[in-house]
Amino acid sequence: MEELLSLDFLRVVENAAIAAARTMGFGDRHKADEVAVEAMRKTMDEVEIDGTIVIGEGERDEAPMLFIGEKVGLATRAPKALFPIVDIAVDPLEGTNLCATGAPNAIAVLAASEKGGLLHAPDLYMEKIIVGPSCKGAVDLDAPVAENLKSVAKRLDRDVEDLVVIVLDRPRHESLITDIRAAGARIRLIGDGDLSAGISAAVVGTGVHMVMGTGGAPEGVLTAAALRCLNGQILARLVVSKPEHQERLGKMGVKDTKRIYDTEDLAPGKKIIFACTGVTDGNLLKGVRFFGEGVRTSSMILTFDERQVRFIESVHLEKRPDIKVRFN
Repeated sequence: MEELLSLDFLRVVENAAIAAARTMGFGDRHKADEVAVEAMRKTMDEVEIDGTIVIGEGERDEAPMLFIGEKVGLATRAPKALFPIVDIAVDPLEGTNLCATGAPNAIAVLAASEKGGLLHAPDLYMEKIIVGPSCKGAVDLDAPVAENLKSVAKRLDRDVEDLVVIVLDRPRHESLITDIRAAGARIRLIGDGDLSAGISAAVVGTGVHMVMGTGGAPEGVLTAAALRCLNGQILARLVVSKPEHQERLGKMGVKDTKRIYDTEDLAPGKKIIFACTGVTDGNLLKGVRFFGEGVRTSSMILTFDERQVRFIESVHLEKRPDIKVRFN
């Protein structure tokens, strides 16, 4: 599955990123998301899969496209064909506000696995800790902040003062931010994009050592899919703050609402593909660049079973007979 579909899914996220990038800086986050969703769905329906969206833009009544449970792929037009059965998680534009304002780290994202390979996460918040390969097993979701920072620093053979922790800039994180600062670590506050932050924590050289705080559960599953391929770790627990949350989880069959999910719990698949394309410039990927003769995109494709990490620069040429390809 991974070898056959990687480049198809690359095309899916590239087209979504290009569509979103054309709205960059317009100040219209809804339009940016809408065009990314439309481009992603249109491209995905050309891929030879029998796909089901398990994490998407929301429930069917709220999302006209790429809703949870939606069938995608060429099988929707050729139901008798024997295409691979694939579960798919998408975030057509992670960082809608980032794209709308031209801020860094907006990306188009897709993760895919065999059926049952991605947790069907409810659209709730999750407490999260994310670390890279060197720090797997060194953190505990219930441990004090200072203790986790010391454990990570020890694994990385550095002082706590040398660590950089990414935290979403939200009022709910005031206490967390205070504790991190009291321990001596440095913080990079971000307005949006905890998925791209989580990936950065698992890649050496990004200057990010850890991600902490509460963010969306769907983003947690997408992050877990990437971390399975990058050998990183995410620990997460659903935040159940309202009676309706408890009721919804019950309908989904979630009995233990206090369960701590590890990386393999969130993305247990044996065949996993993770693909993302930069919309705006970020820590890992450059944003979409438009020039007179085409479009340049920067993407990353990860595969779990094949153990491949590919950074791909693509030039999408205009269909004219006089087009020239430039090296740089």
